[in-house]
Amino acid sequence: MTITAAMVKELREKTGAGFMDSKKALEQCEGDMEKAMEFLRQKGIASAEKKQNRIAAEGLVATYIENGVGAIVEVNCETDFVARNEEFKTFVDSIAKHIVATKPANLDELNASICPQCNMKIEDLVKSKIATIGEKVSIRRFQIVSEGELASYVHMGRIGVLISATKQDAELLKDIALHIVASSPEFISRKQIPQDVIDEETRIEMGKEDLAKKPEQIRAKIVEGRVNKLMAQKCLMEQPFVKNPDMTIEQLIGGKLELKSFIRWTLGEGLEKRQDNFAEEVMSQMVK
Repeated sequence: MTITAAMVKELREKTGAGFMDSKKALEQCEGDMEKAMEFLRQKGIASAEKKQNRIAAEGLVATYIENGVGAIVEVNCETDFVARNEEFKTFVDSIAKHIVATKPANLDELNASICPQCNMKIEDLVKSKIATIGEKVSIRRFQIVSEGELASYVHMGRIGVLISATKQDAELLKDIALHIVASSPEFISRKQIPQDVIDEETRIEMGKEDLAKKPEQIRAKIVEGRVNKLMAQKCLMEQPFVKNPDMTIEQLIGGKLELKSFIRWTLGEGLEKRQDNFAEEVMSQMVK
């Protein structure tokens, strides 16, 4: 049977596969479109499984809020090029919405859940994305917040913040979320700081060389001041507001509401990064 360009085009549009893969699938299946689609899916899933051990530290952080439920999710891929692709962005946004709708308890439950739009398990949907995108794709983590008034801010898809407060004030909460992105607080207030964090910072400061010759009482006083300053830097309420450093976040809020919690995620934090040489990668592909 003759495989026409129109047939190849149709199969590519239906599957997202490349030209040569589509042509080969149609040849293998003697022009049967349904069988060719199944052939490509099987091939795609197989190649996806081969990619599972590759490093994926790029990607996007996304948030979604609906009906008092908010989610923050990180989905990884291998390259920034793919992360900036609209198809990948749409996929990550759909995962965030799905998490809010289904409220899975963990990643296993999320992967086993069914996508209502495509009637596929999320884990199979991820595999299909690997097949069409050509890189490892993985849902790394997510968190759901369902208490308080919620707001979020995502900077360039790389840093995401989801906050909960006692009262809704869209403009104020957006400013606070933006500030959290920029200033990386670890706690809302002093009362949240574990004593072991204070003790460890005190130990480090006490051991610094510039204080070695100071009398013990003076050294203790200096260390107390330094640790107090360090703790202030870690606390959101005591940080100078990034848009107006003349006021703290506590002054910005001015008693209008109380912050209950915040989540701040940076894309790829704690993950190994790819160290590939691009020229060598291109050459290796040409040799194959």
